[in-house]
Amino acid sequence: MTDEIRANVETSWENRELLHDKEIQKAILLVIDLLDKGRLRVAESDGANWITYEWIKKAVILYFLIQKLETTQVGPFEFYDKIPLKKDYRHLGVRVVPHAIARYGSFLAEGVVLMPSYINIGAYVDSGTLVDTWATIGSCAQIGKQVHLSGGVGIGGVLEPVQATPVIVEDGCFIGSRSIIVEGVKIEKEAVLGANVVLTSSTRILDVSGSQKKELSGVVPPRSVVIPGSFTKSFPAGDFQVPCALIIGKRSESTDRKTSLNQALREFDVPV
Repeated sequence: MTDEIRANVETSWENRELLHDKEIQKAILLVIDLLDKGRLRVAESDGANWITYEWIKKAVILYFLIQKLETTQVGPFEFYDKIPLKKDYRHLGVRVVPHAIARYGSFLAEGVVLMPSYINIGAYVDSGTLVDTWATIGSCAQIGKQVHLSGGVGIGGVLEPVQATPVIVEDGCFIGSRSIIVEGVKIEKEAVLGANVVLTSSTRILDVSGSQKKELSGVVPPRSVVIPGSFTKSFPAGDFQVPCALIIGKRSESTDRKTSLNQALREFDVPV
């Protein structure tokens, strides 16, 4: 069944005239419905690596092309969009505080809590995760179990290019207020990011926890404790400070997974 759906998506991706075909539209709509139910994911781990399914991202893009703009009325609020909102939160076991919004085609597992926040199509949010006030989860981002996304956190979305890996935040992570994670950066299990950490694919991640500095890019290792930092870079106009991220240590094995950000940072004498 999946092979047939994939073939229809891939064919219509190459020939957009086929989007008028009812069977093609049915295949695209089915992909979005399966994403909404969590039966398909844009990316998933095989235990060692994360695999991105380009054809599913293609289906999401094609979905925008076959959908028509419609007005949605929610009390005094009016929306005009191509994608409906998720529904039936009580049945899903998801707590949703006004004015949280999740688009149809995003998956929210049982036990997720949404404070006033925004979840885009294709995103996957696993069980027990808290999405705090004004946090946003972009299209196709993958958020693990028991993650805490603090107030104002920005998790970037990525649809194009279709081969691009989405942002991945693995199980048990704590992401501090106003942190931004974009461009396919991966935060591995139980890592802690302090407030205002900004990570892009080109951000230098410097592990300064040992006697020798180690430089990483695009990934924060498991249980790392990360704070904002800067380094000096020379430009034609002079030397200036450029933002980076500093790994200052690891959460100890004895630290409870749900430990607060303040507790984790105090272990390393970081003011909070």
